[in-house]
Amino acid sequence: MLKPTFISLVQRHTTDSALAEKLWSDIEKRYTNRKRHYHNLQHLENLFNQLSEVKDEIEDWDTVLFSLYYHDIIYSVHSKENEEESASHAMEALQKIAYSSDQAKKCVDIILATKAHFITIDHDTNLFIDADLSILGSTWEVYTEYFKSVRKEYSLYPGFMYKPGRKKVIQHFLNMKRIFKTDFFHKKYEEQAKDNLKKELELL
Repeated sequence: MLKPTFISLVQRHTTDSALAEKLWSDIEKRYTNRKRHYHNLQHLENLFNQLSEVKDEIEDWDTVLFSLYYHDIIYSVHSKENEEESASHAMEALQKIAYSSDQAKKCVDIILATKAHFITIDHDTNLFIDADLSILGSTWEVYTEYFKSVRKEYSLYPGFMYKPGRKKVIQHFLNMKRIFKTDFFHKKYEEQAKDNLKKELELL
């Protein structure tokens, strides 16, 4: 599903089919890196499914889709600049297909918004960051697999280093007035997300 959707997306903006394949190969290679246990193609599939549910609310579907494919394309547990580097990578790719500069900037803004997940003035961006966080509101069983996968990605760090950082992330979300900014995702996931976060916090 991910590949044909991406190829179709790119081909709406360029006739260079070889470029479409090249861009996809780059995406696939990065998201299938063996060090990725959560930020992988499965995450992209879940994000696509979540966004598809609110497609009618999205103003610029193509830009949201490009944001989906590129928002975690650069991911290192050692870096605090993953979003900035992913946004830069996205811009380079979009320039190759001569994507509208305004839309390319919006893609960059969406990716950067996933760093802190704060509400923005753009509805598409709010829908995107809500969909990106939808895993927080999944069943406890699925959520457990999620935080275990995140822990695997940070396996290089011993517990005494990992736990304080993870607690800070969880508290960041619990301190938010609303984790989910849009009515659709707030109604669907807010209560379960807070329960899951509190349970994980108790386990740390």
